Amino acid sequence: MARVRVFLAVLFLLFTSSPVHGADNGSDSVLESVPDLEKAMYLNLKSYPCVRLLNLLGEIGCSNPGNDKISAPIVRLKSGTISLARPSTVLLQEEQMQDFFLRVSGDMEFSKNVAGVLVEPSETVNMSSGFSPADKFPQSAFAPYSNTSYEWNLPGSGIMWNKYDFPVFLLAEESISTLKEIVGEGNEASPENVAEFDLVMQTTKLGTHDSETCLKDQTCLPLGGYSVWSSLPPINISSTVTKPIVFAVASFDSASFFRDRSLGADSPISGLIALLTAVDALSHVNHLKNLKKQLVFAVLTGEAWGYLGSRKFLQELDLGSDSIRGLSSSMIEQIVEIGSVGQSLGKGGTLFYAHAGGESSGTKVILKALEDASESLGSDNVKVKKASSMNPGIPPSSLMAFLRKNTSASGIVLGDFDSAFSNKFYHSHLDNACKLKIFFFKRKITKKMFFLHFYQVIFCSTTANIKTSSVAAAAALVARALYIIANGDATLDLMALNDIKVNVSLVEELVGCLVTCEPGLSCELVGRYISPSNGDCPSHYVGVFQDTPSASQKPSYVDDTSRFLWNFLADMTSATRDGTDSCTGDCSNVGDVCIGSETEGGGKCVISTTRYVPAYSTRLKYENNIWHVLPANPSDPMESVDPVWTESYWNTIGLRVYKVESPLYDRLVLAGGVFVTFASYLAVVIARTQLAKVVKRD
Repeated sequence: MARVRVFLAVLFLLFTSSPVHGADNGSDSVLESVPDLEKAMYLNLKSYPCVRLLNLLGEIGCSNPGNDKISAPIVRLKSGTISLARPSTVLLQEEQMQDFFLRVSGDMEFSKNVAGVLVEPSETVNMSSGFSPADKFPQSAFAPYSNTSYEWNLPGSGIMWNKYDFPVFLLAEESISTLKEIVGEGNEASPENVAEFDLVMQTTKLGTHDSETCLKDQTCLPLGGYSVWSSLPPINISSTVTKPIVFAVASFDSASFFRDRSLGADSPISGLIALLTAVDALSHVNHLKNLKKQLVFAVLTGEAWGYLGSRKFLQELDLGSDSIRGLSSSMIEQIVEIGSVGQSLGKGGTLFYAHAGGESSGTKVILKALEDASESLGSDNVKVKKASSMNPGIPPSSLMAFLRKNTSASGIVLGDFDSAFSNKFYHSHLDNACKLKIFFFKRKITKKMFFLHFYQVIFCSTTANIKTSSVAAAAALVARALYIIANGDATLDLMALNDIKVNVSLVEELVGCLVTCEPGLSCELVGRYISPSNGDCPSHYVGVFQDTPSASQKPSYVDDTSRFLWNFLADMTSATRDGTDSCTGDCSNVGDVCIGSETEGGGKCVISTTRYVPAYSTRLKYENNIWHVLPANPSDPMESVDPVWTESYWNTIGLRVYKVESPLYDRLVLAGGVFVTFASYLAVVIARTQLAKVVKRD
């Protein structure tokens, strides 16, 4: 029917020149071409889709039921709506999401007429109880203890793990006013009084129904990416490190109901920023080579989808792969993981909780180091407390993978919560940062040189889910605790300890770069290392693993965040040579890496032990250009519960709206087209007759 309307309108366009109301800008304009006509008829709305994902047991997420496009009238959901009279696109407020999708999953009579869903973001979100589409115990199957019914995530509804056979889009803020003009502020568009608007959605196609089948048919790709690790000071990768290792970990991928709105400001990016800031602080400490233990930092991706990063890292250690050359699992003595640390501020100062993985002597050393670090911060009033003994164990974290691999491993998870997440928007698109607009003078931070810069916060939304002062406090605590642990039983240099100070401005800038769109990945800090390939707005969805697995440290497809983290860590943990060479790729000296190679003018060679580690399911093997699912390894208890997540191939995902006029209008256009065609034909016949008479007379 839409094609018929376009055809008739084209006929009308060919024979008229009257002004037509432009749908895009609301102005009257003359349509001079078919593209002008299409632009006037259709409104493209910027939006973020829910997509179809698969695992070994089936599917989750959203997709249309087999058709390329879906058109349905837009209906604003009323409170107490009993049923939908016909297939409709339901327009929801964010506050209605949880109840609506729970109802759809349990009420087949209601859901059969849901053709699609639009979620309208609210300017002020009133969700005092929170909103989390994740489970109450996220990824409980990987827990190193039996009480998997415990509720770490109190607002968790689990709606993101269900399957929906209709498209779902979150509208971008700039699309709201456009849609309001169409639907109005009322509840449901009335065909009698208001033009009916259809919705065209292009979304993921249903090909196969589980990961093993779709990988075999090559209609999907495994979720995954690249983790990064680095050591301070650099180690000799030609031999295995001989010092015990203090392993500091954070993750940098998140999840959400909507694929490209996975910001994860508090969970997990606050922990990532705290770790990066701690690395920066430690990089200014002299004589790190004299410490009894080796500092190693790892930032892991894929943790929201079956702990892909940590499990693959452990597998690479077992295999002695090139990606972890220089490390040995037997030398990892203590593990310190920085979890959600963005919401710990209170009236009494800053309080963090240490969730211990057991009662080993190594774990007690970490707890004592945190207490000593807290005491050394003095008037900053940064406190740390051991988490409640009533908890079943550590919260969902990368440390779970290490403990499942080695039950005697010593480690803690540092967080801003005790018995339940303080983040009310865990794995939600609402786990965002304040909308910072920061103006920076150009500056340079390296291990050797530090220039202070000024900044100005213009606006900060009240819906911020991360507090930079809390992250800075965590960074200070972690930096000093790591120094104390690495010092071992040697006499502690209190002067050196007190000189470890974090750069609060760096925290502010990292928040702006990694969890906001302004400046986002176009910020000066990121621009000093890489040229972002996916726009300014960051998204921390893990994505799909597009590379061919190899031992190369020059993978072809690495996302912007991983590339930035590699360059940042390589810079902060580096030692420079005299007469440092410029570079655009390889460096001539063994042990050197090229940082900032993507930037204009090229990068520089530095001595650094910083490496990429692939992150994808340990049950996958790439052979003969196809991914294969391997049987679960009986010696690895995590493989038996590995979902093996994949994402379907999909064409361009888009959203647009257009008016559906009344049948009478369509008939009038048809009649007008027929009349104009007949009149044109008649005019041609008369003109030819008259012309023939004139020619004959002459």
